[in-house]
Amino acid sequence: MGWDRGKTSRWWARPRSTAAGGALAAAAVLCVTVVACAVPYDDSKAAVPSAASTTRPAGVISTTTAAAGAGPRRPTGQPVTIAFGGDIHFAGAPGQRLAADPATAIGPISTTLAGADLAIANLETAVTDGGTPAAKEFTFRAPASAFTALRAAGIDVVTMANNHGMDFGEVGLRDSLRNAAAAHYPVIGIGLDDSSAFTPYTTTVKGQRIAVIGATQVLDDELAAAWTAGPGKPGLASAKQVNKLVAAVRAARQQADTVIVDLHWGVEQQQCPSETQRSLVPLLATAGADVVVGSHAHVLLGAGWADSGVYVDYGLGNFVFYSSGTGPNTESGVLRLTVAGRATTDATWVPARIVGGAPRPLTGAAAEQALARWNALRGCTGLAPTPTD
Repeated sequence: MGWDRGKTSRWWARPRSTAAGGALAAAAVLCVTVVACAVPYDDSKAAVPSAASTTRPAGVISTTTAAAGAGPRRPTGQPVTIAFGGDIHFAGAPGQRLAADPATAIGPISTTLAGADLAIANLETAVTDGGTPAAKEFTFRAPASAFTALRAAGIDVVTMANNHGMDFGEVGLRDSLRNAAAAHYPVIGIGLDDSSAFTPYTTTVKGQRIAVIGATQVLDDELAAAWTAGPGKPGLASAKQVNKLVAAVRAARQQADTVIVDLHWGVEQQQCPSETQRSLVPLLATAGADVVVGSHAHVLLGAGWADSGVYVDYGLGNFVFYSSGTGPNTESGVLRLTVAGRATTDATWVPARIVGGAPRPLTGAAAEQALARWNALRGCTGLAPTPTD
């Protein structure tokens, strides 16, 4: 799809009021690096927070400070706030909430998502009531109301390039695309051929042209050939086809001020990035990516700035998932970046814990402890906590 005319004019624009109203005030918003740690921008408000503001609102904990313009990329244009969530499916408890009320299925984290100018997540399920389940241990499907839930939660676009996007075969893929189109909801990383699967979601927010590409490094060996999109062949955008992914990033670079790549990658339960993950980042940076994020491992991985100036998050963890208890699989949150052109000037982690299948923002000491654990994950990534010169 082409460039639109701005966030407030989009035909898929999310509602600015959610059932989770007021939750942000109760949650601690924890700044990892701060240029201007402002209240999340809400385009329904008359005033836009100043990018030059140095006043930190109540409930914001700053751990480090980076000067605007630090690092190899100079900020250009008006800052845009982008929120990222990890893996979403609606099996188990999330599905029960979806059936009861799609508008509140994702819960109080919705306020954090809706407070950003743009919110992105990974939809790890086929959206279908048809097809045949793939020959694999876990298969996920959700009804078309999943798109209602995503929009109500403030999520603007999802990638479906993952190891569950075709759990119900080509029939499920076509149903997913049909249901998304009926809901006027944008999905990326999946399509009727490789060209459409690698086509980015594009939007213009506050004058900044943003492109988001979805692809997956994770595909079951016995299903990879069938699930990979090709010429005239429905499927997923495969990050294993590095040349195609790099070409897609390079093409987006020619038209966008900010290029984001959202990947399904990593090794399950491993909280340090694999060599496969680490080796892909410089290729994407050279091609023109500005932000590279992803999920899959079911646990959080570290995040920060690469030497190239690209902001990288190796693992956003589970988001709306049937995890329960207090273990690493329930550690969740929202990554909130402030991006000005090619420069990521601010990174904020809003920690949450999955309860009943949905992430609940943490507050107080629990939030500070979660932030400390998240920061510690950076140690094995080779990434920096602030932009580097």
